[in-house]
Amino acid sequence: MDRNKVARGWHFALSGLERFGVVIAFVALFAYNAITQSETFLKPENLRNLLNQNADIGVIAVGMTLVIIAGGIDLSVGAVMAFAAAVGMITMNALFNGETNEVLAVVIGLATGIGLGAACGLLNGLLVTIGRIPAFIVTLAGLIGFRSVTLAIAEGGEIRAADGLTALQTFGRGGLEIPGVLDYYDQPVIFYWNILIFFAVVIAGQLLLSRTRLGRHFIAVGSNETAARYSGIAVNRVRTWSYVLVGACAGIAALMSLTRMNSVSSSGVGHLAELDAIAAVVIGGTAMTGGRGRVWGTMLGVLILIMISNMLT
Repeated sequence: MDRNKVARGWHFALSGLERFGVVIAFVALFAYNAITQSETFLKPENLRNLLNQNADIGVIAVGMTLVIIAGGIDLSVGAVMAFAAAVGMITMNALFNGETNEVLAVVIGLATGIGLGAACGLLNGLLVTIGRIPAFIVTLAGLIGFRSVTLAIAEGGEIRAADGLTALQTFGRGGLEIPGVLDYYDQPVIFYWNILIFFAVVIAGQLLLSRTRLGRHFIAVGSNETAARYSGIAVNRVRTWSYVLVGACAGIAALMSLTRMNSVSSSGVGHLAELDAIAAVVIGGTAMTGGRGRVWGTMLGVLILIMISNMLT
């Protein structure tokens, strides 16, 4: 009996660690950074800048969570991000130079980038499901292919915003200003739009996973594809949707990068973004075998990676 009690105790402790280990790690790292870098780390300006610089990776990580839960993986997200950013910038410049209203040119360019990202995800998804090619092979080929196309478009260099196209920078430097809250040196802290977009995508991803039929189907397909198929779930359609969503997230991340940098480096944008995203997903508690995971855990995984990077620089 005592042995059974000990076994149940260990099982309870391990299940609790599996569920809340990422929270414990986040709190421990936050406390360590706050103690060892007490003069800089907790300044609102520093925290805001750290989040702003990594918000695009966070958005990609949310999409990666969905595709991994559904039993897949996408190694092409960094290249898709660069491709979407390049085409989005070219579209904006062409419309702006054609005397289109600046705001309209930016909106159309942003929409083009997101749509292109989703289209790239759709292509990956169809090759995986209908073509029956392993996801690793398809998305690795996508990583090479989309990056090569981006390098060709940009001629191996950068694509900069057209002279006079300032709406991108205005958006990147703007945000939600809350007077009287977290005032820093008598000036209200501004929560950049990119940070707010990151948290909005996290909330949307968590709601999709936990409150919608598509989210439940992601979990079912990732847990047991055969059982899901016998239960009437359109497995190919569900898995394809997961790739479309991660592609759309890569498109959103591309445009977040544009608003921050005001240019596209064909070799730099999205470089190794897939590895950062996968690391955040795994740290957040999502199983690489599929069928189990949580978006809020991925968010904490992103924040943990940010703090580790801050410690090492």
